[in-house]
Amino acid sequence: MKIPVERQHRDRFYQLCEQVFESNYLSEGPMVDRFERAFAGAVGPAFAAAAVCNWGAGMLAVLEHLKVAGGEVIVPSNTFMACVRAVERSGATPVLADCRRDDLCLSAEAVEALIGPKTRAVMLVHIGGHLAFDADRIADICGAHGVPLVEDCAHCHGAEWDGRRGGCWGAAGVYSFYATKTMPTGEGGMVVSRDADLMAYVRKWRNYGKFDYKIAGYNGRMNELTAAFGLVQLERLDEILAFKRSLAAKYDQIFDNRVRFPDGMQSGYYKYVVFDTPLSDQTGKVFGDPCHLHMDGRWDLPNTDWVSSHHACAPIYYGYEHAEETVEPLRERLLA
Repeated sequence: MKIPVERQHRDRFYQLCEQVFESNYLSEGPMVDRFERAFAGAVGPAFAAAAVCNWGAGMLAVLEHLKVAGGEVIVPSNTFMACVRAVERSGATPVLADCRRDDLCLSAEAVEALIGPKTRAVMLVHIGGHLAFDADRIADICGAHGVPLVEDCAHCHGAEWDGRRGGCWGAAGVYSFYATKTMPTGEGGMVVSRDADLMAYVRKWRNYGKFDYKIAGYNGRMNELTAAFGLVQLERLDEILAFKRSLAAKYDQIFDNRVRFPDGMQSGYYKYVVFDTPLSDQTGKVFGDPCHLHMDGRWDLPNTDWVSSHHACAPIYYGYEHAEETVEPLRERLLA
């Protein structure tokens, strides 16, 4: 898909690039700091943010800080394999859990059944642009067991539930700015947390553990030009969300069998998910095959298997060329 950046936003980016060049910093400079402070403020009070080169680096740093190595991390199977790979690279064993059918996200019942003495963390993935319906319940389960909760916020830019955003339930949230995301910079990520020790760890981890090297980190830095583009995308996020929500309001008149949000929740609409509805114009599924199909072992995950074969996504990316059409032409275009 092609995601446009209009002239005024390009000009704003060029302006910030001039500031980068005037600063004489291409990395570890003031633009990354500006982006981090602005993003943290958008998540909520008392949050700090650490920019990283991609989601994977951020999640790996968080998991290593939580010392999950040698234990297990509960991960939904209905997610991208990046989640599983981050757990494996952190030295832990991924334990795949089932999802809910109505929101595609991790099920509290599944977490309750799997959490145990070997569990070092639970990874909650906010899928499709909305926040996981069981976020409160899963956070409570983790708290009762003394197990940290980590949030994958790669899809949920702009999503809100009674004033809370992705990253507000767990020890940390990790956002992605990959090229297809609601707030894309091409590559990049952001770790957000209210835990000062965790954030200090991530900041050292992303820079090889400099300068005492007590943290065995790696190169996870974001450069200054990417941070400048990130600021532009954050500044225009409300515009992007307005586009998506306007289109979603039309889709709501077309599709009855769709993800329906709880009271107080606003989606960022990374995807518009419908169930058991043939589409002639679509952006495929949220994910391809669920993770358990790529892993050894027998996994009994009936909701995940059902979701995998019973959902599709109507186009809702920013710049979708038919977004200005009224409901009836869209209905004719989308329904097979």
